[in-house]
Amino acid sequence: MLPMLKYELVEKNHWVTEDEILDYYAVGQCTPGIIAVNVATFVGFKRKGVLGGIFSTLGMVSPSLIIVSILAMFLNQFMSNEYVAHAVGGIKIVVCALMLNTVVTMAKKTVKSLPAGIACILAFVLAMFSPVPTVLIVVAAGVAGIILYKLGRFKA
Repeated sequence: MLPMLKYELVEKNHWVTEDEILDYYAVGQCTPGIIAVNVATFVGFKRKGVLGGIFSTLGMVSPSLIIVSILAMFLNQFMSNEYVAHAVGGIKIVVCALMLNTVVTMAKKTVKSLPAGIACILAFVLAMFSPVPTVLIVVAAGVAGIILYKLGRFKA
């Protein structure tokens, strides 16, 4: 969803800038809910206020909700099908590739110093290979960023 959102919002419709979409991604990761829905809500709110935010959210959630509800009725029949199992495996690979693309794109735009690069690598290692809760990693990274900014290591 994130690469598609970037294409639709930044490149095709020019509703937000690439820097704004990166900010929305960052805030969307820290707020409860699905990042794509949060980003759509932020953009809708920016463009048309509260009603824009509401309708953007509904526009993001409604198609998935309808499709998943229909598929859930037939789930047992589909999951025993060998072709469906292979298709799901292929979808997982594509999702991983899209997420990697998003991470690389965001890193190129946001990681502009050695301390920021070290913080990203450390956060990744902690999140993947330690029992430290992810929310604690995010809070610690935020506090470290504020401290480094105040010390003049980061520039806004």
